[in-house]
Amino acid sequence: MTTSAPLILVIDDEPQIRKFLRISLVAQTYRVIEAATGTDGLAKTALERPDLVVLDLGLPDEDGQAVLKEIREWSSVPVLILSVRSDEQEKVRALDAGANDYVTKPFGIQEFLARVRALLRQGGMQPQTASALTLGALKVDFAFRRVTVQDNDIALTRKEYAVLEHLARHPGRVVTQQHLLKEIWGPSHTEDTHYLRVVVGHLRQKLGDEPAAPRYIVTEPGVGYRLLDRHDG
Repeated sequence: MTTSAPLILVIDDEPQIRKFLRISLVAQTYRVIEAATGTDGLAKTALERPDLVVLDLGLPDEDGQAVLKEIREWSSVPVLILSVRSDEQEKVRALDAGANDYVTKPFGIQEFLARVRALLRQGGMQPQTASALTLGALKVDFAFRRVTVQDNDIALTRKEYAVLEHLARHPGRVVTQQHLLKEIWGPSHTEDTHYLRVVVGHLRQKLGDEPAAPRYIVTEPGVGYRLLDRHDG
C-alpha cells in the first residue's frame, strides 16, 4: 500500500513566488496546489484538505491574518506564514492567532524546506501527548517532571521546567514570549520579558546549550522560542 505524498497549499498572489515554491516543493516529492486570493485559499483548504498551508499575509482580497483566523475556526492544519512583513508585532500576532511558523521574504529555500519538513513531521502541531520527549541527548519525562541530558539528571527550578515543558510539548513550533509569560507568570506579566530571558539563560546553561549554536532552544528575536525538532543532537 502506497502513501500519498503530503499535499501543500500555497496561498500567494505573486505568480513568480508560487512558481518558485511549486518547483522547489515538487522537487522534494510534495504535491502542490495554489491559490492567488484569500477566498480561493479558504475554499481549497476546506475542499482539498492539505497537509500544510503556506500563507502570504499581503493578499489582494483580504488580509492574510483574517484568512488565518478563519482557518483556525475549523481546522488545525499547520500554517506557515510567508510574508514581507518583518515587524515583530506582526509575527507575534500571527503566531498567537494560530500560525505554526513565520518566514520573512526574501528567504533561503533550504531554511524554508527545513521548516516545511518540521511542520509536516508534527502533523498539525497538536500538543505533545506522549509521556516523554527525546531530542538527541535531551529527554523530558512529562509524567515524572524529570529532565536528563545523556542520562544525567538535570535539576531545574519550577519556572525553568515550566518553560522547557511548554516548548517540549510543541517541538519545532515557535512559542511566543507573551504566551510563556502569561501561562507561567500570569496575565499581569506579559510584558516582563526580562524574567523569561533570565530563566531561558539558566536553562541553557544547565542543558549545556550554546545560544550561538543551539542544539535545543532557538531564540526567534523579539518573538519567542522554539525547541529544535531534530534527533541528531
